[in-house]
Amino acid sequence: MSHLRFETSKGVFVLELHRAWGPLGVDRLYNLARLGYYDDTRFHRVNARYIAQWGLHGDSSVNAAWKGRYLADDPPRSRNARGTFAFSYEGPGKPNTRNTQLYVNLADNARNDAEPFTILGTVIEGMAVLDSLYSGYGENAGSGVRQGKQGPLERGGNAFMDREYPRLDRITRVTVSTS
Repeated sequence: MSHLRFETSKGVFVLELHRAWGPLGVDRLYNLARLGYYDDTRFHRVNARYIAQWGLHGDSSVNAAWKGRYLADDPPRSRNARGTFAFSYEGPGKPNTRNTQLYVNLADNARNDAEPFTILGTVIEGMAVLDSLYSGYGENAGSGVRQGKQGPLERGGNAFMDREYPRLDRITRVTVSTS
């Protein structure tokens, strides 16, 4: 079993990966974390009654390199319950568009069960850290590809996010462990 330990501006949380639930997604997430992709990234979308989302790289050239490098959908095997996590995707009618962005369910989100949000594991430590992330920007800081607002975040990276949304919480470092 693999675990990802996220050190953030609010404390530490740990994700437990369940490869049987989504092998393609878990493999990508594991390798992105192992290579340091999520280090120094921002929680660009936090809705306290819905999700906390991250995964846009702080360097705009890295975002450009990952643009369009989609991952095929794994069949959903679990529900979007509080404390579970998954890759986001580009929206209805756009299957197989998972990329680098993840979200943790901050509430039970049955509405996501009908979409191809394949749960990859659970938060096993630090759910209170995720609950405490700054949500004052609501959906404005990065409301998703569906809303067409992520382009400036992708192109501007951390410099743009820090200037326009200085209160966004951040991931400083992710470490991988296996047991």
